[in-house]
Amino acid sequence: MIAKQDVTHDNVVDFIIDLFNDMGNHSYLGEDISQEEHGLQCAVVADQFDSPDSLIAAALLHDIGHFLHELDEDCLEQGIDNNHEDVGADFLRPFFPPEVTEPVRMHVGAKRYLCAVEPDYFSMLSPASVQSLEVQGGPMNGEEVKVFAANPHLEDALKLRRFEEAGKNVGVKTPPVEHYRPLLQSLITVNN
Repeated sequence: MIAKQDVTHDNVVDFIIDLFNDMGNHSYLGEDISQEEHGLQCAVVADQFDSPDSLIAAALLHDIGHFLHELDEDCLEQGIDNNHEDVGADFLRPFFPPEVTEPVRMHVGAKRYLCAVEPDYFSMLSPASVQSLEVQGGPMNGEEVKVFAANPHLEDALKLRRFEEAGKNVGVKTPPVEHYRPLLQSLITVNN
């Protein structure tokens, strides 16, 4: 496997696919599916809603930070926020456009935002998502909502969040991560 510090524009897609293949079988934070199953299900849901390629990629990669952070795997259960959304977006930013990286960065904030502005949204969260919400700061306050709502990537972040909640089902058939190689490759940018 390519070392993280050796990732380039030429091999980043190989690195991402290797991450999914090597670490994707880890459990998904108290859910009944693996990290890989979750990412793939989110990408499939994004595709079913005729999302642009950038949002399908964001759906696939939104939790890549769980593969890359340096904390214990059960840190959220210990009450420690791993900031996986920032870790993932920071890793992806040199290689992908903001239409991919910003929804990744914002997907946790989108959960907090939706819990603050849509009264029924909280009831749709899985028990594991409720637990992580507490560690991640809970529903946003009024000032946080205002700032978050002003972000130009708000709509895609909210769509990604809804795809994320829909991608937690046991036994759903998805294509393998390799299926997304051409899509990811087509989104690589040199000048970010």
